[in-house]
Amino acid sequence: MKTVFPNYYPDFQCIAGACRHSCCIGWEIDIDEETCQCYQNIPGGFGDRLRENISRETIPHFILGEGERCPFLNRDNLCDIILELGENALCQICTDHPRFRNFYTDFTEVGLGLCCEAAAEIILKQTEPFSLIGMENFNLPEEEAMLFSLREHLFELVQNRTLPLLERIQNIQSQYLIAFPKKTNREWAELFLSLDRLEEKWGELLVGLSQKDTLPPMPKEWDIPMEQLLCYFLYRHLPGGLDDGKYRERILFSLLGVFMIAAICRLVCADGFTMENLVEIARMYSSEIEYSEENTAALLEWLKQ
Repeated sequence: MKTVFPNYYPDFQCIAGACRHSCCIGWEIDIDEETCQCYQNIPGGFGDRLRENISRETIPHFILGEGERCPFLNRDNLCDIILELGENALCQICTDHPRFRNFYTDFTEVGLGLCCEAAAEIILKQTEPFSLIGMENFNLPEEEAMLFSLREHLFELVQNRTLPLLERIQNIQSQYLIAFPKKTNREWAELFLSLDRLEEKWGELLVGLSQKDTLPPMPKEWDIPMEQLLCYFLYRHLPGGLDDGKYRERILFSLLGVFMIAAICRLVCADGFTMENLVEIARMYSSEIEYSEENTAALLEWLKQ
């Protein structure tokens, strides 16, 4: 089956021990059955260590250690499984992360998840317009054809660089007759504070937002990074409408992601825009919202109002 991917996708490379927010810390790491069977047959002391650190309760997964670290993440933040057995010995979730996939009749889309700091940096530093590599005139079923026509039009509106980004977003709302909810900073912060949270820092940022009646205007140099951010959200989340029919809510969900990340950036970057801050806030938002099925579902339900 053919694969379609964003133009920046081939640039990704895991930064391993240099990563400040390792995906091997704080996440339950499920092990697919094929890899689990492979681990049962690894000989010697390392094989014993593998088997001792796997729980078979419900779905097989690694037993996290102190600080919720994967038991195979060593002191240098490198993976002992890779060092001992090679990358081919990784379970599927470790091989894939931070990649995500959307499946269609004749092809698969793959992308990079924003919760990975290396991926976030690649996505947000892009200056070339977002585009898809490998997309052809596939013989699509009617609903898939409708989805791609809708998404392509949204990409065109988002990437119309003759207009400020705010005007582009307003054009999306007017053309698709969707209204972005009007709330104060306090109300937005309270909504997000009501959701499940992973990092204490995220809660602190939301509390800070709740205490600001006004924020500095968004500098013009933010337009392209925020454009890339909105294209990312639409690329990743709009296809979910094939399953739940919530195309309107998913457009609003994408706009909401940009709005909240921009608001917190404006809070943090009051003295000037920095790409480092944007990458970190986008990564945190993605971890807290996108990678929580419960939080994503709650926001989609709320956006039906």
